Amino acid sequence: MKIIVASFPKTGTKSLNAALTILGYRVYDFLEHAYYHNKEWLEILSKGCREQTVEMFRKMYKDIDVVLDLPACYFWEEILEAFPEAKIVLTLRAKEDYYRSAQKQVEEINADWRYRLMNTVTPTGRKISSVVTQALPVVFGFKPDYRWSKIFVNETVQKLRFRQHTSHVLKHAPPEKLLVFHLKDGWGPLCDFLGLEEPNTEFPRKNRNGTAIAEFRKENKIMMQMVKEFKVLTYISLVTVLLFFLFLM
Repeated sequence: MKIIVASFPKTGTKSLNAALTILGYRVYDFLEHAYYHNKEWLEILSKGCREQTVEMFRKMYKDIDVVLDLPACYFWEEILEAFPEAKIVLTLRAKEDYYRSAQKQVEEINADWRYRLMNTVTPTGRKISSVVTQALPVVFGFKPDYRWSKIFVNETVQKLRFRQHTSHVLKHAPPEKLLVFHLKDGWGPLCDFLGLEEPNTEFPRKNRNGTAIAEFRKENKIMMQMVKEFKVLTYISLVTVLLFFLFLM
């Protein structure tokens, strides 16, 4: 483990993921956490004690360079205890901009019935949704059934949790290990902090206007696996219905 991104989602973490990937790091984002370490995260979120959690993190992420997004960002201190040589990156954003972006993401999910259905009927989707269902109450204080019902977020609580988390990181992260990063500053501060040369490419911008799910369908192999499973299940269902009606005739 080389880098712990302690930032809450909707603070540029998808852009930072793309940037760190360009720099050659192996990054685990939310989908990787929920898919590859599903059992471990469900245990940590439901009943893990600190000592046990730290030891689990050592095993889970020993071959991974970077962790970011939920649920890892919320457990940045325990992950740092497991990997004391790791550096910490915190992306900052005004709380009003953060909430507007989070609300836009919620609207995207609420409008995407296909995505919610995939999270219910596919094996990969059920893995992902099981971690979401456990993580959101722990981090944000609400428990959605987003597979069928629409998500409604408490604005006051959401902003409060965001402000508390950001303040906690700024107060407790070792200053010599921490980079407070603004995406608008581009490669310079990030590469200086990591001791790397700046790549000859534009700093990436991802998930603009809440497009993460659409982007994941095209780029992320876990989401692509979910889509593939959904297509197979849809085909099997259609064939089954057709055979049923042919049998009745």
